[in-house]
Amino acid sequence: MRLRHRSLPTERSYCDWVKRFVRFHEMRHPSEMGAVEITAFLSYLAEDRQVAAATQNQALNALVFLYKHVLKQDPGQFDGVVRARRPRRLPVVLTQGETRRVLEQMSGLHRMVATLLYGSGLRLKECLRLRVKDVDFEMQQIVVRDGKGRQDRTTILPRGIQGPLGRHLKRVARRHREDLEEGHGRVLLPSALARKYRRADREWGWQYVFPSRRLSTDPRTGEVRRHHLSSSVMQRAVKTAIVAAGIHKAATCHTLRHSFATHLLQGGYDIRTVQKLLGHKQVKTTEIYTHVLRHGAGAVKSPADLLWPERSE
Repeated sequence: MRLRHRSLPTERSYCDWVKRFVRFHEMRHPSEMGAVEITAFLSYLAEDRQVAAATQNQALNALVFLYKHVLKQDPGQFDGVVRARRPRRLPVVLTQGETRRVLEQMSGLHRMVATLLYGSGLRLKECLRLRVKDVDFEMQQIVVRDGKGRQDRTTILPRGIQGPLGRHLKRVARRHREDLEEGHGRVLLPSALARKYRRADREWGWQYVFPSRRLSTDPRTGEVRRHHLSSSVMQRAVKTAIVAAGIHKAATCHTLRHSFATHLLQGGYDIRTVQKLLGHKQVKTTEIYTHVLRHGAGAVKSPADLLWPERSE
């Protein structure tokens, strides 16, 4: 997995699924099993464990990776797998007023990140993995590198955050200089860039926009670096702000991205433009946000409103 540049969470997840697969079949070696055993395990997850479709697909991907790239075996076909149901759910979206209330409950770094999630339509990890060189104040845009689907894209940099973000980067630059003086100041680089550019991991442009307060040890190499802010920190901060704002929707960090797309469409922007900003491969994915552009169920007027058209309550 490391040769193929898979992330550390993916590495841990795949190894965990392989262990579960082996335990399910009473510690038999995977090389002695095949499509029949894989089908039985995946069906068990759907029927007995009632896992979500995404979880079942993750288990399938892990086992296919094991057989194809580790054992060098053809895993065969899985036609008889009982598939977990994938319910069609509409995204949770905040109104502009609700979004304002949530952001007003936050301050400092947390508010800055949340504002970018909403104002630029970033996924949480995309935002936390931003490098200094990816923020273009002059062009008023953000370059998202290696986003979902391993694609790059550009999105808008909100004007209202440029001042606070600029001051934040000055503080980060001071900390980076202090790290360098203490013999640190290194950051994880994507793919093989660390070998190609020996000192790039110390350069200012490659540093994270939102670095962690503490240095950490890379679990793979043992090297001490400054990683980016933890996803769980932001998730807790946003959840706390939602509760404090008195909002009872099942909203998360990703809800801010949903709200970004919906509010752009409400503002009259073309759906293709929104698709490009979000980084969706197909416009069909973006079309799900049109569900809130109508009032009620598809702009249908309730018959109760027809009884008393002059009443507003």
